[in-house]
Amino acid sequence: MADHTKNAQAYWRANLRLIIISLAIWALVSYGFGILLRPMLAGIPVGGTDLGFWFAQQGSILTFIALIFFYAWRMNKLDKEFGVDEE
Repeated sequence: MADHTKNAQAYWRANLRLIIISLAIWALVSYGFGILLRPMLAGIPVGGTDLGFWFAQQGSILTFIALIFFYAWRMNKLDKEFGVDEE
């Protein structure tokens, strides 16, 4: 019973770490690059517009989609590592 509890706690810690890292990346890209750091990124041209505007309009969405796939891939690896996978 104690071994199962330790395994569950380690799994939950790894899951929370992954969620926190993903949310930090999402916040940095969407709020940081798109809003707060936009004036600093204004001089860098990307696709006919500046980088700050691009992050606000496209980059944050693309980063969010990439984070979804990364999270699913990493959680599948964690599930196998801790023996709670579906297969």
